[in-house]
Amino acid sequence: MKKLRRLWDQLRSSLWLVPALIVIGAVVLAAVMVDAGALLDMDYLLERWPRLFGVGAAGSRGLLTSIAGSMITVAGVTFSITIVALTLASSQYSSRILQNFMRDRANQIVLGVFLGVFAYCLVVLRTIRGGDEVVFVPAIAVLTALLLAFVAIGFLIFFIHHVAVSIQATSIIESAARETLEAVDRLFPADVGNPVSEDSPQAEHAYPGTWTMVPSLKTGYIQAVDADALFELARERDIVVKMERAIGEFVIEGASIASVTGGKRDEALVRTLNKAYATGRQRTLTQDAAYGIRQIVDVALKALSPGINDTTTAIHCLDFLGAILARLATRAIEPPRRSDGSRLRLVTRGPTFQRLLGESFDQIRQNADGNVATLSRLVQILEILAMQTEDPHRRSAIRQQAALVIEVVDRSVPAAYDRASVQATYARLVSLLDAKG
Repeated sequence: MKKLRRLWDQLRSSLWLVPALIVIGAVVLAAVMVDAGALLDMDYLLERWPRLFGVGAAGSRGLLTSIAGSMITVAGVTFSITIVALTLASSQYSSRILQNFMRDRANQIVLGVFLGVFAYCLVVLRTIRGGDEVVFVPAIAVLTALLLAFVAIGFLIFFIHHVAVSIQATSIIESAARETLEAVDRLFPADVGNPVSEDSPQAEHAYPGTWTMVPSLKTGYIQAVDADALFELARERDIVVKMERAIGEFVIEGASIASVTGGKRDEALVRTLNKAYATGRQRTLTQDAAYGIRQIVDVALKALSPGINDTTTAIHCLDFLGAILARLATRAIEPPRRSDGSRLRLVTRGPTFQRLLGESFDQIRQNADGNVATLSRLVQILEILAMQTEDPHRRSAIRQQAALVIEVVDRSVPAAYDRASVQATYARLVSLLDAKG
């Protein structure tokens, strides 16, 4: 199932799948319409609606040729606009949000409609016969081509509007945040119980014996891990497997990707264990919710750069990062250990709330020197997060992050009034954390 999900994510990120399916559907539709015209009583239709079905062979060829030529031209323009939008988004925001544009179903459908109408016209055009041959004009199919052309005009208008909206900063950030929240709900569902605590009996024996390193056979970012396969491998071999690299981390061929203890490492074990890891040239959101955070942080960093200095966009990023972390604050996200009865089998490696909090705010804080609005909003979001969690470790991470923000404020904000505004919010946050213990 996880392999299918990863494959589906790759297909969603391609520009060719949906257009290809639409083109195939258009070819099938053309064949059906031509056959329908051959089966119907065309003499009756011509007599009943001569203006709809009375176009001859030459007129039908001319109409289909015009529509086909127009559609392939518009498809080329659509593709060019898409490339320009991708270039603008990459330079203005971040190259990592290009996957969001590639996955945009609206762009794929619009391109597919134009190519589909083009393919439809070609198939129908091939069936028209006239002149010295037995005359055959699939009037139903020709009329359908005309209707499809009008539909394509509507899609063109929609596409121009959609591109104008989708390249706005608010749309880009909201899209990345929405996909990240979906990944959070999928990877860290609510009400699944708490992870094993560090002082539990199981944790005491989490690292028995001597660990043997298992090298990676591939180089790239870890996109997904089949934890079930690792667990079954550990149970079959009667060993304990410990993940040394988490999803989203970069692994180098020959470097440690996992460790095992309790058994002998051989080539079969190395190959089987590596098959449980899916690597690629870039991170994905399939099992890596932190990658969505990375995308939004990159947009915020670009907005805070001296060349752009767009504080509003940076605050917008902070708002959505706060929404993601507020969702995570109520979930059990620390990686669990899996056992077979009383025997520990798998020690996983994954994100913690403290790590995700740092990935969300550290670089933004470090690049927000003197930016009172950004620093103030950051403390406000930390105050909101403090209200969402009762976990002492998470509250401690929030307190530490807030203290670091205040250090930046004291160092880089010269006006006492501006400092006092941020410090007042910080004082409320500290009081809230102290009240919770």
